[in-house]
Amino acid sequence: MPAYEFEALDQTGRSKKGIVEGDSARQVRQILRDRSLAPLRVDLTSAANQGNINKTGASFDVFGSRLSVSERALVTRQLATLIAAGLSVEESLLAVSKQTESPRTQLMLVTVRAKVMEGYSFARSLQEYPKAFPELYRATVEAGESAGHLEQVLNQLADFSEAQYESGLRIQQAMIYPVILLILTVAILGGLLGYVVPDIVEVFADTGQALPALTQMIIGASDFVMSYGIFVVVLVILAVMGFKRMLGVAAFRLKFDQKMLHLPVFAKMARGRNTAQFASTLSILSSSGVPLVEAMQISSGVVSNTWLRLQVKEATVKVREGSSLQSALEQSGYFPPMMLYMIASGESSGELDQMLSRVAKHMQQDVEVLLATLLSLIGPLMLVLMGGAVFTIVMAILLPIINLNQLVV
Repeated sequence: MPAYEFEALDQTGRSKKGIVEGDSARQVRQILRDRSLAPLRVDLTSAANQGNINKTGASFDVFGSRLSVSERALVTRQLATLIAAGLSVEESLLAVSKQTESPRTQLMLVTVRAKVMEGYSFARSLQEYPKAFPELYRATVEAGESAGHLEQVLNQLADFSEAQYESGLRIQQAMIYPVILLILTVAILGGLLGYVVPDIVEVFADTGQALPALTQMIIGASDFVMSYGIFVVVLVILAVMGFKRMLGVAAFRLKFDQKMLHLPVFAKMARGRNTAQFASTLSILSSSGVPLVEAMQISSGVVSNTWLRLQVKEATVKVREGSSLQSALEQSGYFPPMMLYMIASGESSGELDQMLSRVAKHMQQDVEVLLATLLSLIGPLMLVLMGGAVFTIVMAILLPIINLNQLVV
C-alpha cells in the first residue's frame, strides 16, 4: 500500500502535515475528512518519488537522509520489541512509524514497509536508505531473517548502536571543560595584549626611562596582536580548512593515517578505537551467521583509519586464501597481541564471536581510560598556562613601576 504525504487544516484552522497510507489519493482525502481535517495537498510518496517535505515545508532528498546513531538505536529497539511480541515486520514498521515524531523517520519507515508489502525482504527494503541503514546493519538483518532470529539480531544491533552513542556522548561531555578553558585563555590573553598593555605603555612612554626586557617583550607581543591578530586568525582558519580539504585526497589521507599509527599517545588511541570498532562489528556479523570473509569485508568499512582499513582488506584476502584470522591480522603488525591471542583462542574453541565481543569491550575501555586521563590533564595544564601568562603580563607592568620608584628615591 503506497504512502501519501498530506497537508490539511484542522477545525481550528491550523495547518497539519503528515503521512498516511492508502490505495489512492482519493481514499487518503476521505481518511483525512474522517479525522475532521480539510485536505489541502496529497502527494504520493514511494520508492519512485524521492522528494519529501519537512515540518517547514522545505524539500529534501529522502534517499540522502541519515539517521543519527541514537535515532537508529531507538527505532531498532522498538522493532525488536514488537517483533518479539509476535507482530509481523509490516505491523511493527507501521507501529513504529506512528510512534515516531520525526516526519523524516516516519517517511523512511513507511517507505520500507511499502517495499516489504510488495514482497521484498526486510533487508532488501532497507537498501532504499543506505545512509540511514549502513551495510553492516543490512547484512546483519539479512542474516537474521535467513536464520529466523530477526528479533535477536535487532536487539544486538540496538545494543551496538546504543554503545556507540554512549561512547561518543562521554567523549563530548569530557571535552566540554577543556574547550571552554581554551576559549577563555585565548580571550583573556587577547584582551590583555590588545587593550590593557597598550594603555599601560602610554603611561611609561612619557617618562623616557629604559624599560625592562620583559616589558619590551610584552609590548612587542601586544604590537603584533594589534597589527596582525586578525590576519593570524584568518590564516589559522584557512590552514584548518586547507588541511580538511587535503584529508579528502586519498593519497594524503592514507599517508596521514599511517603517520597517526606511529605517533606517541595518538597511535594507541587510533589503534584502540579502530580495532574496537572492527572487533565489535565482526562479532555481531559472525554471531548472526554471516560468513567470515564477507563479515571482514563489511567490518573494514567501519575502520576510520584508511591505512588500518587497507591492512584489514589485505587480511581479508589472506583469510579467503585459507589463512586463519589470527595469522592474517598478525602479519599486518598493527593489531595488539592480546587481541590476536584471544582471536586464536576463539578460533580453536569455536567461540570466535564471543572472544571478539570481549576484545571490543576491552579495547573500548582502554581508549576511554586513556582519553579520560588526557582530558583530566588538559584542564589543569590550561589553568597553569593561563596563570603563567597572566603573571608574566602583570610582572611586565609592575617592573617599570618598581624601577621608577627606585629612581625617585
